[in-house]
Amino acid sequence: MVMAGSTWKVQPVYATVVEVLREKGSITDVELFEALKAFYKEIGFDDLNNVLMKLEVSGLVSVSSLAKDKRLVQLVKK
Repeated sequence: MVMAGSTWKVQPVYATVVEVLREKGSITDVELFEALKAFYKEIGFDDLNNVLMKLEVSGLVSVSSLAKDKRLVQLVKK
């Protein structure tokens, strides 16, 4: 049974975040959110924060504060 109009994303959000960071290098969280909105229409900023937290704990990304409501997200070089 195939449902028309409903598609599943094959790639998880964290993989897309890593891919975007590989392409663009360092990026603000707002810019990253806008890039993810192109792939995941229903993603919220809370979802992005959860993914960033998991990626940072696992040592894949670094998130640092730039200004009051801006953060810099970058891949950790290994």
